[in-house]
Amino acid sequence: MPKSNKKSSTSINLNEPQYYINRELSWLEFNNRVLHEACDQRTRLLERLKFLAIFSSNLDEFFMVRVAALKQQVEAKVGQLTPDGRTPQQQLNDIRLTLTPQVTKQHQHFEQEIRPLLAKHGIHILDYINLTQKQRKYLDNYFEDQIFPVLTPLAVDPSHPFPYISNLSLNLAVLVKNPETEEEFFARVKVPHVLPRFLPLPPELGIQQNGQPANWTGIPLEQAIAHNLDSLFPGMNIQEYHPFRITRDADLALEEDEADDLLLAIEQELRKRRIGGDPVRIEIQSQTPEPIRTRLLQDLDLTENDVYEVDGLLGLRDLMYFMSLPLPELKEPPRQSVVPVRLQRLKEPSLDPDVLELEEGKDFFCVIREKDLLVHHPYQSFSATVVRFITHAAHDPNVLAIKMTLYRTSGDSPIVNALIAAAENGKQVSVLVELKARFDEENNIYWARRLERVGVHVVYGLVGLKTHCKTVMVVRREKDRIRRYVHIGTGNYNPKTARLYTDLGLFSCREELGADITDLFNFLTGYSLQKTYRELLVAPVNMRDRFLELIRREIANVQNGLTGRIVAKMNSLVDPKIIATLYEASRAGVKIDLIIRGICCLRPGLPDISENIRVISIVGRFLEHSRIYYFYNNGQEEIYIGSADWMRRNLDRRVEVITPIKDPDIAKDLQEVLGIMLADNRQAWDLQADGKYIQRRPGDECPEANSQVTLMNMALRATGITANLIDANKSFSPTDS
Repeated sequence: MPKSNKKSSTSINLNEPQYYINRELSWLEFNNRVLHEACDQRTRLLERLKFLAIFSSNLDEFFMVRVAALKQQVEAKVGQLTPDGRTPQQQLNDIRLTLTPQVTKQHQHFEQEIRPLLAKHGIHILDYINLTQKQRKYLDNYFEDQIFPVLTPLAVDPSHPFPYISNLSLNLAVLVKNPETEEEFFARVKVPHVLPRFLPLPPELGIQQNGQPANWTGIPLEQAIAHNLDSLFPGMNIQEYHPFRITRDADLALEEDEADDLLLAIEQELRKRRIGGDPVRIEIQSQTPEPIRTRLLQDLDLTENDVYEVDGLLGLRDLMYFMSLPLPELKEPPRQSVVPVRLQRLKEPSLDPDVLELEEGKDFFCVIREKDLLVHHPYQSFSATVVRFITHAAHDPNVLAIKMTLYRTSGDSPIVNALIAAAENGKQVSVLVELKARFDEENNIYWARRLERVGVHVVYGLVGLKTHCKTVMVVRREKDRIRRYVHIGTGNYNPKTARLYTDLGLFSCREELGADITDLFNFLTGYSLQKTYRELLVAPVNMRDRFLELIRREIANVQNGLTGRIVAKMNSLVDPKIIATLYEASRAGVKIDLIIRGICCLRPGLPDISENIRVISIVGRFLEHSRIYYFYNNGQEEIYIGSADWMRRNLDRRVEVITPIKDPDIAKDLQEVLGIMLADNRQAWDLQADGKYIQRRPGDECPEANSQVTLMNMALRATGITANLIDANKSFSPTDS
């Protein structure tokens, strides 16, 4: 057994900035890994387009929230340093320095590699100037009929002030000349978002390949507008036009403690967001002339540091449009979510209120009573597990109450419909709807009001805290007792994202968990100063302290000559106190593996500091979203899952829930999941001490190990499906794409 590490007694200040990676720069590194998937020739062609779109969409949110906040700090002359020792202005400078080559790479890759490959596969994104006369005539007629009525040209002169440019809008800056006076005028034309960004030509006018129409032929919407500007400015000479795109501050400025009605207060803030806050970025084409550029910066109150030049199309997030094309050979093989074996052939409760018993066979509750059940999405079906559980409870005549937290859900949520049905069936239904879930506030307000109309008890969370935990409790009468069934998850109750995100959920009816969840809902809906829980780790009550205790227990074990081991999977690692404690563990000799998809402010591999820490990031087909925490505990292993990352906001400013896994079979399954991810050599990246990542590549004699494909195939095999197994070793050449 390893002995105590003498390094742990050496006096080192583990809070020094040199031991921390900047949060914003770490996020940019994550988004760069997303961009790499778009550039990787092993990724199928339309999937590469998807990753280009995700890269852009991620950046939009980054500027709307993170950059906007930094600019506000600079304006307010906030001089506070981050754990890595940077001021807000230094962060803005470094963001631009890091991001500029990434944006250049993205657009060059799209124009120089992806567009030619798309054309080879029958997807032709043409420029208007290259159209034939017949194609131009069709699009000009389409413009007159479908586009022209929607447009509103806005002049800019002493009597017409510079118009408001809405957030994320694509626009044309147009210079026109009066032929009689030779006077030039500036105008703005907004490219309407209510129309499709890419306009397809009919098949008979599309490019022909091998005697057949191409899969898609068309042009960007802004080019159809730009080449018909004469219709918008009759009698004027169009001198030039240049597209530009604006990003604004879109974070809500909400003073909760001053709001008498939180729902109304958020609605008011949402109206402000639609207008948008101050501009934080302008995207323009590199050939935009200096006078137009200067005019835009002056009128938008931006500086050169806020300008991002691109060659080619602006707003590449709209490339997601092409994922709807029926070309399966250019996409990932279809994914088949499976129903867990224990849930197959379940009997459904009768919808007849006079029928109190189920038909012969097991119901969902019977399965949970046998033993705890773990589900892993999207490998296992969300609709056949979580949705089914809530729907089952809504119609089961023996269910008395349902309590649930909703952070984000889909616009056509079957879960909300089930809750409504439960209320209509006379059950006591209580739902905490988190109105402050960023960019989902409007959707959540809609569901909150709909739930309230049918008699559901709706609460909106706690002042100063976001309720981010993922919990459901069903209270059921069974013979001479009341039993509580719970679901505790790592992801949102959202059927749409459940197909795209990897998440875990635990079903249980253990008394301790039921009692803890009851106490949690009392804390959320009433007045409670609950300070202790039987099993759950709850933020901001006991979670931070408990995680620190678990790490320090591993340190103590090593110092006593035992083995210390930690494996943790999460979205982000930012909290300085957790990081410093992990450094202490590493110095003591604890072996630590961290699987962190996004931001990681810890520097692995530093001599005398983090030599025993390894950090990987997995970026692939699904967004890694599950949180798993494993502690060796001298062979009495403990493993936890839940909603919280190791970030200050999760540990101190949100209501989060982490549950221990007590079932040894489930614990073993989760350890296997962690092992599969640590062995990934296709989608895994190793974090270096300097904050950069290196993608793993299988050696010549080593088969490709894609963790997401492995887990997909394991789920299929577990249910006896072998016909749909995916070949993890198949690679794709640039010509296959």
